[in-house]
Amino acid sequence: MAVQAGKDLLVKVDMTSDRQFETIAGLRATRVSFNAEAVDVTTLDSEGGWRELLAGAGVRSCSISGSGVFRDAGTDERARQLFFDGLTPDFQIVIPEFGVVEGPFQVTSLEYAGQLNGEATYELSLQSAGILIFTPDLVV
Repeated sequence: MAVQAGKDLLVKVDMTSDRQFETIAGLRATRVSFNAEAVDVTTLDSEGGWRELLAGAGVRSCSISGSGVFRDAGTDERARQLFFDGLTPDFQIVIPEFGVVEGPFQVTSLEYAGQLNGEATYELSLQSAGILIFTPDLVV
């Protein structure tokens, strides 16, 4: 994978539940984290006393966080609506030269900040809320 511009890592939300995805505008920093809980099945009989993990077990999750400035009334309003209504629409996370992760997410944190001599900013956190589908980027 070649060096990629951070601006190409996109978080898109299904705006109206009709699979019309729009990039959440104004994001300047984005972080995606994939997690899997390990299930320890080590016993006194484990070879050499080494820990053993149960393959394919445990809870998998994805968390997304981002921060930015207000740029688009439509996606700003959608983020607020999702938080206050507790909805879990589909999102697409576009990771350059890696692929697209798609599935339901819940907005778990929405923060606003501003300084007297600066722009108003926001921070947003998402947690996966169901099965995620990964589609690899087939660009070679």
